[in-house]
Amino acid sequence: MSRVYNFSAGPAVLPEEVLQEAAAEMLDYQGTGMSVMEMSHRSKAYQRIIDEAEADLRELMNIPDNYKVLFLQGGAHQQFAMVPMNLMKNGVADYIITGQWAKRAWQEAQKYGKANAIASSVDKTFSYIPDCSDLPISEDADYVYICENNTIYGTKFWDLPNTKGKTLVADVSSCFLSEPVDVSKYGIIYGGAQKNIGPAGVVIVIIREDLISEDVLPGTPTMLQYKTHADNGSMYNTPPAYGIYVCGKVFKWLKKQGGLAAMKEYNERKAKILYDFLDQSKMFRGTVEKKDRSLMNVPFVTGDKDLDAKFVKEAEAAGFVNLKGHRSVGGMRASIYNAMPIEGVRKLVEFMQEFEKNNG
Repeated sequence: MSRVYNFSAGPAVLPEEVLQEAAAEMLDYQGTGMSVMEMSHRSKAYQRIIDEAEADLRELMNIPDNYKVLFLQGGAHQQFAMVPMNLMKNGVADYIITGQWAKRAWQEAQKYGKANAIASSVDKTFSYIPDCSDLPISEDADYVYICENNTIYGTKFWDLPNTKGKTLVADVSSCFLSEPVDVSKYGIIYGGAQKNIGPAGVVIVIIREDLISEDVLPGTPTMLQYKTHADNGSMYNTPPAYGIYVCGKVFKWLKKQGGLAAMKEYNERKAKILYDFLDQSKMFRGTVEKKDRSLMNVPFVTGDKDLDAKFVKEAEAAGFVNLKGHRSVGGMRASIYNAMPIEGVRKLVEFMQEFEKNNG
């Protein structure tokens, strides 16, 4: 069977070249006579894999020396708890609620201290990013938290909030490595790998060193302390070894594409094809305010549930899979991450044009 165009929000499409390389090395990784899946994480061969992955990520993102890179488990959801457990020294944090995952992070933080929702776009089903230029930041806030790209709702912070000097923490799960980033603007930038970087099971945390300490909330488990992982090079326990290996291959692939500036340009070209069609279509429309549109996740609707369902079904039969929207928005959603080829977006638009003609 030929490969489909996979528009899944995550786990998501990976570069074919990376999958082929991993397949070629499945039984024998570089003459070791075994798969990385079977390899001891304490071996020299594996240490090289994780060291190289970190070095390549540092190069891609231009990560300053005073930031640690941690390869962890538990997904973004575990970070919802780890962040307050490690950072809530004053017991106060400010959250900007722009979607379901920011909301969950805020709810989780309430278990550990006072978590204030200082801005929200819930009033219009999270279809925009609120103005964050002058927010009521709490004087004693330990950090300000955002979800930078909202996978479900298709919005993106194109301007970071004015945190008035407070530490910014960002969940970048669905826009990780899609564009250049000034890491120094964040205290912590983290994301699950399963959308843009690798298989599910790895979460990457980039954390400024001054935020890593033994001074954590009482009762914080050893495994949920950043210091545990920073002091042990992400090897305190068995890491998600195979997942990290695939992430490392994706980093090399990204370098080969020309790095993050080249990826941003490519992603803009891809997104423009789809948004331009949505803006002129009489049947389909995007659900997000134009200025806040994500390059990664594009939700759209026809306005008729039955027609939406028909579209998703016919699209799947034509080889465009995982286009059903999240239940909280309905309709459709095309996730067009780094590894989605531009040809996939062009062909999707051709299919949408045809569908509109036949069902208009």
